[in-house]
Amino acid sequence: MKAKTISIVAYITIIGWVIAYLQYKQREQKNELVSYHLSQGLGVFIFAVVLNIILTIVISVVPSLGSILVLAGLLPIAFLIFGIITAANEARKPVPIIGKVFEGMFNF
Repeated sequence: MKAKTISIVAYITIIGWVIAYLQYKQREQKNELVSYHLSQGLGVFIFAVVLNIILTIVISVVPSLGSILVLAGLLPIAFLIFGIITAANEARKPVPIIGKVFEGMFNF
């Protein structure tokens, strides 16, 4: 696979991320673009898990906030779409709000 394709696949579900990671490890020449998007994609997935845990706890404590907090649960999807667009443009731009946290956090 090309570096651009691997970068895009890194944002398509956690299974896609694993496939992209395995493809990246098999490459002889490591690409900085792929490494960057692997770390951003993993960061979005970690954020999604943590956000869903927090939302579940808050909704169980205050059920009346459920309809409002459901919209917050869509935030990771927006981040994934942004990451896919950035990877398709072959740019190294962090995901909004959480992207700077995950820059350089993972070594691929």
